Amino acid sequence: MCGIVGYIGEGDVTPILVKGLKKLEYRGYDSAGIAVLKNGVVQISKAKGRLSILEDRLTAFPLKGALGIGHTRWATHGEPSDVNSHPHTNMSGAIAVVHNGIIENYLRLKEWLIEAGYTFVSDTDTEVIAHLINHYYGGDLFEAVKESLYKIEGSYALAIICADNPDEIIAVRKDSPLVIGLGANENYIASDITALLEYTRDCLLLDDKEIAVVKKDEVSVYNLDGKKVEKQPLKVNWDVASAEKGGYKHFMLKEIYEQPEGLKATLSPRIDKQSGRITLNSPLPNPEKIFVVACGTAYHAGYAGKLLIESLAKIPVEADIASEFRYRNPIIKENDLVIVISQSGETADTIAAMREAKRNKAYVLAVTNVVGSTVSREADSVFYTWAGPEIAVASTKAYTTQLLAMTIIALELALKRGQINDERYAQLLDAIENIPIQVKTILSDVTAIQRFASQHFNAKHIFFMGRGLDHAIAMEGSLKLKEISYIHSEAYAAGELKHGTIALIENGSLVIALDTQQHLHEKMISNIKEVKARGAVVIAIALEGNSDIAKVADHCIYLSSSESCLTLIPSVIPLQLFAYYVAVEKGCDVDKPRNLAKSVTVE
Repeated sequence: MCGIVGYIGEGDVTPILVKGLKKLEYRGYDSAGIAVLKNGVVQISKAKGRLSILEDRLTAFPLKGALGIGHTRWATHGEPSDVNSHPHTNMSGAIAVVHNGIIENYLRLKEWLIEAGYTFVSDTDTEVIAHLINHYYGGDLFEAVKESLYKIEGSYALAIICADNPDEIIAVRKDSPLVIGLGANENYIASDITALLEYTRDCLLLDDKEIAVVKKDEVSVYNLDGKKVEKQPLKVNWDVASAEKGGYKHFMLKEIYEQPEGLKATLSPRIDKQSGRITLNSPLPNPEKIFVVACGTAYHAGYAGKLLIESLAKIPVEADIASEFRYRNPIIKENDLVIVISQSGETADTIAAMREAKRNKAYVLAVTNVVGSTVSREADSVFYTWAGPEIAVASTKAYTTQLLAMTIIALELALKRGQINDERYAQLLDAIENIPIQVKTILSDVTAIQRFASQHFNAKHIFFMGRGLDHAIAMEGSLKLKEISYIHSEAYAAGELKHGTIALIENGSLVIALDTQQHLHEKMISNIKEVKARGAVVIAIALEGNSDIAKVADHCIYLSSSESCLTLIPSVIPLQLFAYYVAVEKGCDVDKPRNLAKSVTVE
């Protein structure tokens, strides 16, 4: 959550900070603020609401300087307000702090600091940090920050400036992402690489409990013991255009249309044309049991992966929501495989689950989009999806490339375990290579989906149903809709409808039925008839050739596929589009849905 930027150099800092915050606004948009240091004075401007409000204030009352930090907030402690906005300062205003994360022991620290004479003005946990640094400050900002960190419990990425230290920013991270961008006589700090692409491709990635002293011509990194740590810069190959809208009305729509290329980027470099086989950076283990662990949309990709792996490779798989995984005391053995999935590679619950798995000596494979992210660095091996930057809060191309990654893993495990022969492997690989073309075909004509959205955007409740792999896709379709349109929606395994949910179906209820699993087609026909008998309006997504579904559904969208086990990706595209066009019809802020942020870096 929350976005942090920082700059030190010779340029005018305010436009750089604001531009960086615009790139990070998807991480939080309850409020925003900046602190700029000039002539020994820390100047602050901050405001509740979208970044545009802060921009207006800075136009009316500009802040000038060549060193500063900024923040866009997703509220945790304290409601969105001007006072609770970051940056937060000590009582004199000489020390300013921006923070992403949660200080778990802040109440205890706050009581201690109040007894020591400190006065608090906000309801945030972050203000504790500013006063704590002040408490230990004796002229050396680095030492004051280091001493403060020994007192703090929780997660944090921090950027700190001090009026007495006009030539440096202190940056710290623990369980929350922070990247340092390297420039010529200027350096940058950001929560996410996307905020730096316009200025530099050379970055230092801070590890947990590392402290960086960032000057305009030098960056030094230390551990908590004060020992210097040598870091190798990472060269980022994302281009600036990939983080821009490129003429699309919303990032989400752009990213939906980027999926054919994203899928090709995930698949093509891994296919050895000479052997006709997929090649992975690290060979997959041959486990007796697999855990797939993720959150939100990534969990839906993991759940679909579970079904594929069990179907193709015949290995038992448990799919777990990461936030529950370590608290249910999972029985993990040394030879188990744990697959963690995270677009950003910084999802707090997923990282915690990964570390729990490693403590139990499981082999961890990370599926992630971001090179150099925490999960990519700590896992035993990595499957990069190479989808490029995803800016919209509602994930689309990250999800479908995760689905593709899980499909490839399932295929490779099936061959490794002798569950499929070379001929079947070749058939499935040919069909997988055709998926980007199928997606492109669906995207070439979206008029029917737009029409359905215009007819149903006023619905109060929408139900998604499917069986097997279709149920996995129904879960994601439902999530996409509720995320950006705020319509209540639920996804059910179709056979479960009559165990309770069918009581909610009434005249005019909208049901979206997925029917792409050929062996379950007849049963889906029966389920559609059941909801139709209660007055439901049904939109069906079905395979070409199953024209009999048109006799029971009100509207049909047909997909072409020769393999029922590979319909996951094509079948979700209409659901993404439906959610998008419904949200547009309702006038919702598609890229920045209320109360949500892109990367959940706090528990």
